[in-house]
Amino acid sequence: MKARRLLMRTVPAAIALCVALTVAPAMAADDLRQDALDTMKRATRFMVEKVANRGGYVWSYLPDMSRRWGEMEATETMAWVQPPGTATMGHLFLDAYHATGDEYYYQAAQQAAGALIEGQHSSGGWNYLIDFAGEESLHRWYETIGRNAWRLEEFQHYSDSATFDDAGTAEASQFLLRLYMEKQDERYRPALEKAIRFVLDSQYPMGGWPQRFPLQDDYSAHITFNDDVAAENIKFLILCWQALGDKRVLDPIRRAMDSFVVTQLPDPQPGWALQYTTDLKPAGARTYEPNSLVTHTTAANIGQLMNFYELTGDAKYLEPIPAALNWLDRVRLPDDRIKDGRTHPTFIEIGTDRPLYVHRRGSNVVNGAYYVDYDPANTIIHYSGTRAIDTAGLHARYERLKAVPPQEAARNSPLRAEGPVALPVYFTLDPVEVSDLNSNAPQERGEAPPETELRGLIGGLNAEGWWPTPLRATSNPYAGPGSPTPAPGDYATTRVGDHTDTSPYLTDAPAIGISTGTYIQNMAALIRHVGRP
Repeated sequence: MKARRLLMRTVPAAIALCVALTVAPAMAADDLRQDALDTMKRATRFMVEKVANRGGYVWSYLPDMSRRWGEMEATETMAWVQPPGTATMGHLFLDAYHATGDEYYYQAAQQAAGALIEGQHSSGGWNYLIDFAGEESLHRWYETIGRNAWRLEEFQHYSDSATFDDAGTAEASQFLLRLYMEKQDERYRPALEKAIRFVLDSQYPMGGWPQRFPLQDDYSAHITFNDDVAAENIKFLILCWQALGDKRVLDPIRRAMDSFVVTQLPDPQPGWALQYTTDLKPAGARTYEPNSLVTHTTAANIGQLMNFYELTGDAKYLEPIPAALNWLDRVRLPDDRIKDGRTHPTFIEIGTDRPLYVHRRGSNVVNGAYYVDYDPANTIIHYSGTRAIDTAGLHARYERLKAVPPQEAARNSPLRAEGPVALPVYFTLDPVEVSDLNSNAPQERGEAPPETELRGLIGGLNAEGWWPTPLRATSNPYAGPGSPTPAPGDYATTRVGDHTDTSPYLTDAPAIGISTGTYIQNMAALIRHVGRP
């Protein structure tokens, strides 16, 4: 009887233990999810209620808000459009709304949209930045901080136009489209329509786009592939077709895709340049972007042509690829000159296939200058002279696509859909392509963070509601125009010149501050955990 009584006592205890072991992980998972939701909300409240300026954001801030930066130092009346800025934040808020159903995030997205609409250029696009204090304040910034940024030539003078550079206009347009489609709120349709018209009006008849519009009397009027100008505009127009069924965009999409074909140079140099004149001649851009063929642009355009085949099933988009791939193979660096996986020179001289390398002399924007030669030593570091190009991956993808029948290749294309196609649920779970120079590399799309990392993110949010980030990127405060006489020292391979150069640079003694990029990346990781596709 003693043994039986012991068994009867032990079985219920064992059952209870099994139930506890089963329930405990579920409870722990629920607790972790709630902690993640609470962290998301606290971090967002801080950004929306303490950091935002009329719904707009820059890239990074000192904790006391005494200094702040986009790609360059900004004033307290500014917001940044260039990613990862205000539109990226708007996308993130919508992603959080989709993951949680919490209206607070939708309202935060609306505030970001309000900032973008207030700063929308009359033409319908956006500049790199918005100054809510008005034109006089913006001109003053360009005449001081902007003008003295030696290596950031696009900021050295004010231009009454909008830009496609760095996907600022494209991302803002995509965000407005997405916000409009969320609840069909007609408040956002006029600004969205202006953005669509801007993309359509600025397109050249041959299908490409300038970097800036209305057209300026400089390199920005050239047909531009640099920084995915054409690719981002095509993406936006396809989203418009997908969501709105707007037939106006179909011919522009086709002409834009064809522009990749007609701008390829013929043999023996079947690559692409950063920019082209309107008569389709390769052209230079900034003074450290010489007139040349460009290997990373060529690789990007090969990838886009394969995308176009999957969108259309038209084999004409595959035809230029073999020659371009062979050319990339020919201009690859010798094995003994490949460092850190950088396989190709950035710039290739037209007519010779010789690598071109960019150097600089002087110490600031007044006395300094960039120049080009064939010497790979002591090149500028803010625009790499070599690139890591996965030609093997491009070859393999081409071989796979070549074996796919046209109808099968385009089977899931939104251009072939008979009716509206839903927009993606999430936009910011992909890596942020344009870093704020301070945030770490994000995870790949769809990759839920392990529990230890998730708990680290939750625990890393400070009491005020932000993730402390070393602000590696900083800049010299404006100190007046540079001297015509070079300062002592060698600035050939530095990111910044003398003390009058307002260009951003990386410091060895970073201050701890608030990073928009860190917020976006950490929120994306939390969304991966709590979200429901």
